[in-house]
Amino acid sequence: MEVRSIYKYARISPFKVREVTREIQGLPVSAALDVLAFTPKKAAFLIGKTLKSAVANAENNANLKPDGLVVKEAIVGEGPTLKRMTARARGSGSRILKRTSHIRIVLSDEISIETRETKKAKREQEKKDSKKQATAGEMTERSTSTAKTRAKSKSRKKKTKR
Repeated sequence: MEVRSIYKYARISPFKVREVTREIQGLPVSAALDVLAFTPKKAAFLIGKTLKSAVANAENNANLKPDGLVVKEAIVGEGPTLKRMTARARGSGSRILKRTSHIRIVLSDEISIETRETKKAKREQEKKDSKKQATAGEMTERSTSTAKTRAKSKSRKKKTKR
């Protein structure tokens, strides 16, 4: 089941928030909260607030345990931009764009949680499989190349005897 939480009109640029949301996608909720707690950015605080809200929604509305939840997606959309003016030289003015963003976090209990150990074991298994395929390919190449060299050496011997 999926549970979501949306923080609208956050007074921060979406570019700055996306940098932090990329870090938590696919992580279990507890790990995502840890990452956000130790990230020294304003965006981390806002995302943490939204993530805690999503966890509360899961517990109260959907009767889900927070231990089995995974951050399925953390999307940041662009909100309305506040346009302000500042004084410039010779009585002119220039615009200041104060950007806002909409932070949406979707939690799911259907995705399997991958820990570092399982990812590492998976990578090692893939390496072993690729080595087996590579050695099998080399063996066939060697056998064909040795047969070719033998045939060449026999033909050379025949030429030298004449």
